[in-house]
Amino acid sequence: MTAYEDLMAFQRQTEALAQVAGRLGWDQETMMPRGAAEQRGEETAALEGVLHARRTDPRIAGWLAQAKAEDDESEAQLRLIRRSYERSTKVPGKLAEELARVTSIAQGVWAEARANDDVAAFLPTLAEVVRLRREEAAHLAGGGDLYDALIDDYEPGATADTIGAVFGRMRPRLVALREAVLGAEYQPPVLSGKFGTDAQLRLSRDLAKRFGYDFTRGRLDTAVHPFSSGSGSDVRITTRVVETDPFNCIYSTIHEVGHACYELGVDTDYLLTPVGAGVSMGVHESQSRIYENQLGRSRAFTGWLHGQMVERFGDFGIADAEAFYGAVNRVQAGFIRTEADEVHYNLHIMMRFDLERDLIRGKLEVADMEEAWNARFLSDFGVAVDRPSHGMLQDVHWSVGLFGYFPTYALGNVYAGCLNASLRQAVPSLDEALTQGDTSAATGWLREALQRHGGLRPPADTIRTACGFEPDEGPLLDYLEAKFRGIYRI
Repeated sequence: MTAYEDLMAFQRQTEALAQVAGRLGWDQETMMPRGAAEQRGEETAALEGVLHARRTDPRIAGWLAQAKAEDDESEAQLRLIRRSYERSTKVPGKLAEELARVTSIAQGVWAEARANDDVAAFLPTLAEVVRLRREEAAHLAGGGDLYDALIDDYEPGATADTIGAVFGRMRPRLVALREAVLGAEYQPPVLSGKFGTDAQLRLSRDLAKRFGYDFTRGRLDTAVHPFSSGSGSDVRITTRVVETDPFNCIYSTIHEVGHACYELGVDTDYLLTPVGAGVSMGVHESQSRIYENQLGRSRAFTGWLHGQMVERFGDFGIADAEAFYGAVNRVQAGFIRTEADEVHYNLHIMMRFDLERDLIRGKLEVADMEEAWNARFLSDFGVAVDRPSHGMLQDVHWSVGLFGYFPTYALGNVYAGCLNASLRQAVPSLDEALTQGDTSAATGWLREALQRHGGLRPPADTIRTACGFEPDEGPLLDYLEAKFRGIYRI
């Protein structure tokens, strides 16, 4: 066997073990009994120790030195393995294990604190997570910026400065649009009533199939915070149900299906290799957001969805498809990021980006986070946070150490805006299909243009190749202004 073949055989086993670790995380969120949290933390740490040892195995350096790339795929495999090896060897094994153990346990602590609106119960655990992530970032940064070192885990090549520049250009237009919409004379109707859990979940399963989710290689469960897990031939999704808000379940499901279809759509030749998964969280979010918003919240698709709602729930108070389209896309300054409309969503992300950047850089301490969150939220949204579960306890990310992850949600929206512009040009009859609940033309184009390539190209190159132009925020902002000025008749 050549050095490249030896390296890929070794890497395949590492990737398989990483999938097992991911399955432990899925189980913890969906099936695991609460009393197993401490033991699961030890199990997760043990598996992370094995994975870290494999990722830093000295043989990798030798194989990388000898391996020759013969085509685009092998070049990408070597690039990704080299990147992983260089980052992994900077982090001590004991630290990697301790992070895995603490964040596994922290997830349960956060969930209980959130349920009880008890910030004080969560702060000691959060402080430990932050301490460990700062330590890890210091090893990775090598004297550079700590937050940039963590961003690189989720969006390789991005920095706080480049992301901050994009956000700086987006904010004025978003704020102006929000003010125009909230001040408009016409306001869409508000959905009210109760919608049974079982009926919502049946509709969610049907919608998942409509958007191309393959239930022979996945499953749909419920979780406190919806997520997608896995890659290759086992990609699982979760949703959540609020009986007074079926849109929560509907659009959480479509969002996670977007993530899942990216993983399921990667070329099977790349299975259990570094190229065989989504290339970055920003690109991943582009798939979940375009499925959820540009497709799922479009006038064409909501027209079809209105008929489904009437069929399943009877007269629910919104008589026609156009009013339903407005209700689905209604703009309001709510507390919860995952329930935010498209106008407000990126403003939620910008707030979290600023807070967590200051936290990792040491400009903000954990003890002061609740006060900082509440003050910033009041400033940005004009509403006072009424309870912690509507404030700093609403998101799971910080409990599991995902600092640097939040900005990728907004980058995903930017990428989705670019992809939507190209999709509309490539498939001019798209709306006609969506009015029938048929998403196959859109999902097929996305699979061919982007999803099947997995990690073959770096993130920005992935979007550039799919769209045919450099990614920027313009298409997203143009789309938002046209859509919401239309809905609000301004």
